[in-house]
Amino acid sequence: MADFNELYDNFVSYLTSRRKNLKKDIRMARLKKEPKEVVQEGIQLGLLLGITITFIAFILLNEANLSLLWLIPLFPIFVILSYQYRLLGIKSKVMARKQEINKDVLFAGRYLLVKLNSGAPLVNALDEAANSYGLANKYFREIMNDIDLGKPVEEALDDAAEYSPSEKFRKIIFQINNALKIGIDVTDFLRETLEQIVEDQILQIKKYGKKLNSVTLFYLLIGVVLPSLGMTILTLVMSVTEALSGWAFYSLVLLVLTILQATFLITYRQIRPNINI
Repeated sequence: MADFNELYDNFVSYLTSRRKNLKKDIRMARLKKEPKEVVQEGIQLGLLLGITITFIAFILLNEANLSLLWLIPLFPIFVILSYQYRLLGIKSKVMARKQEINKDVLFAGRYLLVKLNSGAPLVNALDEAANSYGLANKYFREIMNDIDLGKPVEEALDDAAEYSPSEKFRKIIFQINNALKIGIDVTDFLRETLEQIVEDQILQIKKYGKKLNSVTLFYLLIGVVLPSLGMTILTLVMSVTEALSGWAFYSLVLLVLTILQATFLITYRQIRPNINI
């Protein structure tokens, strides 16, 4: 048993060492876990889902009178895919945090700039930004939590910039920390950074307009015109050849149209910039 535990620990350590960016991704996702814990969770989830899916595949293959030898390559595939799914969950949380910050980063930066222009010290401005309204306030609160725990301001800002999933938020923190280290006025650097972010967001909106026109054109052709003409032609073909029954034909058409509409809906949501000027 001891040999098995040692072998398992070595295997977990090997998988952890293969994931060079896992520790940083965990920090960026603000998860209070070690890389080894995440890898162990991935292994356990992979085995659990792998066994479950393989059992379902066994039932289906047995009912279809197909060879059960297919289960031999399917089981490790299911385990690996389930393991990767757990690690992709970390990435998805990082992306969710990035979108959340980007949506409100401009307001947070402007709020911080107003407080600094009013003469408030940097730490007090960060504290007030942490208690302000909006989605980005909790990210300033994370910085303040590090400062309250005794971490120097420069080090807390360095960590916030390094482990921030948002490049825009990282720019703001970097400029603040850079000005603080040099010993010059923070507001000028912060104002220039915010103006650059506004320009970038305006550019994203213009690009979104061009993408929207293209996607809408494809939707009108593939999602409206093609199904209308296709239904007419297929109905005529079906009535002549009687290749498909009415129930089977319309069920298949409904499934294809549902997948098509869902695809365009997801596409529209993905190309939309998550910004707030």
